[in-house]
Amino acid sequence: STNVRYARERCAEVEFSAEDASRTDIEYLCEAVSQAVQAGATIINLPDTVGYSVPDEYEAMFRHVIEYLDGANGITLSAHCHNDLGLAIANSMAAVRAGARQLELTINGIGERAGNAALEEVAVLLHVRQATLGVTTNLHLDKLYATSCMLSEVTGVPVPPNKAVVGANAFAHEAGIHQDGILKNPLTYEIISPETVGVSKRSLVLGKHSGRNALRAALVEIGYDPSTEELGECYRRVSALADESKHIETRDLLAIAHQVLGKRSTQTAVAKE
Repeated sequence: STNVRYARERCAEVEFSAEDASRTDIEYLCEAVSQAVQAGATIINLPDTVGYSVPDEYEAMFRHVIEYLDGANGITLSAHCHNDLGLAIANSMAAVRAGARQLELTINGIGERAGNAALEEVAVLLHVRQATLGVTTNLHLDKLYATSCMLSEVTGVPVPPNKAVVGANAFAHEAGIHQDGILKNPLTYEIISPETVGVSKRSLVLGKHSGRNALRAALVEIGYDPSTEELGECYRRVSALADESKHIETRDLLAIAHQVLGKRSTQTAVAKE
């Protein structure tokens, strides 16, 4: 209380953070938080410091504390979740449901041990499911990807390809049925467009599971307009190569197109990785 009071005499905003709140006896936690509020704390942070909690428990803790504070009027409840059990995002959302309006997050989910709840994932989740969750942020979503890339460059720690929102495969589609749906209507298999988070465009990955429609789209992009027969032959060759090398690079597709269609292209094709 003394430290909180000292800080409040000098600052308009004071946050009291209860270390390991999720494993603390709830009555003791409420008493400590109440003392902090009486001393002038304006933000109460209840961390899941070691990533031990599950969503129902974490939500119940926030609700209990808010009730103990008689609604916590004028006080901002804050959550700080670690990802040791892979529940940092779920626990953060549980806190929001209970009434938390501040989340302590990190870009790319970096942090101690298994990391913290990822800012980019929470931001997109609150945007996509705003109608359900009832809250949103003022974050510029179109800056998320660039910020993620910058942090990876600074830290030297890349994000996994399957990382939500900013991973290399987050907007990549290889399954034929998915590719066909994406070509007809992106909303079929994308809950948010890549441009929304600052990714220039989606990727239709050519592999053994790709379909003819995706292959046609890829050929058109590099300047070819195949007939049905030519598309079938390209598809046969792409499938055979995919069995060997898993993924087809642009240079591979250019070589196959040149072999099957010759020099009959609609534009000058430029190889790119």
